[in-house]
Amino acid sequence: MSEKLKICAIDDEQVILDSIVKLCGAEGWLVDTALDAKVGLHKLDTSTYDLIICDIMMPGIDGFEFLEQLRIKEIGTPVIITTGFSTLENAVKSLYRGAVDFLPKPFTFDELISIVGRGLKYSQIQRQVAKETLSSDAIDELIHYIPCPPKYKRLGYATWTLLEDDGSLKIGLTDLFFRTIGTLQQINLHKAEDEIFQGNMCAQIMTEDAFIHNILAPVSGRIIKRNEEILNNYAIIEKDPYFRGWVYSIVPANLDYETKYLIPCSSDRL
Repeated sequence: MSEKLKICAIDDEQVILDSIVKLCGAEGWLVDTALDAKVGLHKLDTSTYDLIICDIMMPGIDGFEFLEQLRIKEIGTPVIITTGFSTLENAVKSLYRGAVDFLPKPFTFDELISIVGRGLKYSQIQRQVAKETLSSDAIDELIHYIPCPPKYKRLGYATWTLLEDDGSLKIGLTDLFFRTIGTLQQINLHKAEDEIFQGNMCAQIMTEDAFIHNILAPVSGRIIKRNEEILNNYAIIEKDPYFRGWVYSIVPANLDYETKYLIPCSSDRL
């Protein structure tokens, strides 16, 4: 029997922790809980987890300081940040500071399970990539993914942007994101002329396992064109996400300010 995946959930609201335990437990995942980040850090010193779910706004050590403590302690366990709708900018900041994803409150069963499922798959991929020595059998099992091209910038690990010569921005999804979800079944996009906002949902992907994955906009702006080609052939975005598989072309609204929360993809190759 395979070992169950283990999650550490940190939140100062017991009702949130109870929901995470109940919903994740229904999927067969084990959940350990802490009512503050100090207790959570102690648990991380003594136990190993596949994923961490942590609130931003907590007394004492908040989510940002928690991420910093993980960096100092060199704990590489992926973190999903939870946040109320009123702290959306803080959630975007958390992605820049090392969180792999964030989940707005209140959340539904499907929203929690889809994002936790991606986080656990991300954790598995990163563990495999980090292995310094592999047997020949392990090499065959290694999940390969293509990082963003050096000139691109990304929000978290899932979405990228590319500044075009005319000042517009291309937006798309990373190859790593597609490695964390099931087989793509449907894509829902906004229409041309719609406005999108950094950190808000700008598209949805449905997979054959019946989960819906909300795509977060890496920047704000007005959509001037969407890639109709990917709607007619999903294989394009899965096989060539950085070039033919772009999602939107937009006129950015606040690029100078929002760029500070984007990670240069060139740093992924250092």
